[in-house]
Amino acid sequence: MKTGVILYVLGNDDLEPAVDLEKEVKKLGIEADRVELVSQNAGHLDVSEAWWLLTAGGMQRILCSLGQLTDSGHLQLTGRVLRLAG
Repeated sequence: MKTGVILYVLGNDDLEPAVDLEKEVKKLGIEADRVELVSQNAGHLDVSEAWWLLTAGGMQRILCSLGQLTDSGHLQLTGRVLRLAG
């Protein structure tokens, strides 16, 4: 079963444009076939758009996780995961 993850980024809006979120997501080592980002300045603007792309991309299991952007510019998972499908 293909797994997709929506990573919803919380944090400092002033800091976010200076951080390479795609690079930070790779550092997290999320085990999924595809990861879609939802944030104010990168990725998608809402969860429904990311969910639709994952569904259209053949993902049967879709999870939504929260990521916190720290003051030092690193992304960390909050530990909260919501299963949206599968």
